[in-house]
Amino acid sequence: MTMVTPLAQLEQYTLKRPQEVVLIEASVDGELDQILIFKGFSSSLVRSTAFDPDVPVLPAQAEILNIDVLVGPYDPAQPHYIQQGLTWETMQPRLQTAGIAFPS
Repeated sequence: MTMVTPLAQLEQYTLKRPQEVVLIEASVDGELDQILIFKGFSSSLVRSTAFDPDVPVLPAQAEILNIDVLVGPYDPAQPHYIQQGLTWETMQPRLQTAGIAFPS
């Protein structure tokens, strides 16, 4: 059985909501990273992103600290926030509303 990661769930969310962008702040091995997810694709704004889509941008041991939902496409000069400062737990109702299933 394949484990569905939070990143995979957020990628699915942006596929179902292509007008939205998800911006994650995470701690990866003690270092902060920012991951931008748009239309099912993830990219790190801090670290290099692998060309291979099978290499996860957010490692399994990463801790999600903060999730922002924005209007896409993302413009760092003028971000348009829908919701800011969500945790993984407070993001789950948005996932459920979009029809994203996740393990309990």
